[in-house]
Amino acid sequence: MKRFLCFLALCWACMGAALAQVPTDPLSWLGRISSAAHRLNYTGTFTYQSGKHVETSRITHMVDTGGEYEKLEALDGSPREVVRNNDEVQCFLPEQKLLIVDQFGARRSFPARLPQSPSALAEHYRIRKGDVARIAGMESQQIILEPKDDLRFGHHLWADVASGLLLRARLVGEKGDSIEQFVFTEVQIGAPIDRDKLKPRFASSPDWKVVNARGSDVKVEDIGWVFRNSIPGFRQVVSVVRQVRKERGEAYHVVFSDGLAAISVFIEPESGKGTVQSDLSTSGSFNIFRRVVADHRITVLGEVPAQALVRVADGIEQRRR
Repeated sequence: MKRFLCFLALCWACMGAALAQVPTDPLSWLGRISSAAHRLNYTGTFTYQSGKHVETSRITHMVDTGGEYEKLEALDGSPREVVRNNDEVQCFLPEQKLLIVDQFGARRSFPARLPQSPSALAEHYRIRKGDVARIAGMESQQIILEPKDDLRFGHHLWADVASGLLLRARLVGEKGDSIEQFVFTEVQIGAPIDRDKLKPRFASSPDWKVVNARGSDVKVEDIGWVFRNSIPGFRQVVSVVRQVRKERGEAYHVVFSDGLAAISVFIEPESGKGTVQSDLSTSGSFNIFRRVVADHRITVLGEVPAQALVRVADGIEQRRR
């Protein structure tokens, strides 16, 4: 009987220690979710859904003294594989015999959807705790981020209670409709990972085309363009110049982000032959707005309401010399 009581006391002590590590306020939960995505080893399968489009991927993420390593594999459709070594990203497209080398950018991939310091999100989102649900066999806490304006969408996040890893993420429209969703169907957290599982299955050979998409960093004030209309909470996180095609000249790519949503701006020379002055379209979860300014095509896109893109695009002007 004494042994049983000691065992029971030990169980309660362990449960109390575990519960003490679980945050009670929603903002602390966001910090825990952000940290877990970068500091934990995990491997699993998740689905992505936007409208009628559904695709399944497998992710393997490992952390050691050298940093972060990750491999993302498409399990349906055309074969493709993305391998990340800290900030360098390699995208393998074997059917096209194409390797794209890029830099880990502003748009974060699942489950690393949050910025490293999410406290600033409270300025433009109302953050609260939702229900506890069961996802991929694990108890998860829902965190809801409701936008305070009509220039961004809402986010519903579900995180593993034990580890803080994001298990499900839903982007929510202005009417509460689901725009896109990521959800783990199975995942293992914290187990050792063999480095061989992070190596690409496809090895680029001499007949593959290698495209360097990283671009060269430039200052916005030096590119000859002015951004007069800002979106509250969005700050510039990327500003690069790339050579699109020899006959087209250079293109500028500028990204603004509030930590969750990102707005990309592309400025490239326009031939002017039969082009529409402006148009608005949608591709999956992205809204896209295009307009022509001073013989240049301006393309603004992002997972934000259309009015946010139009506002940014309408304020882009070529600097007067």
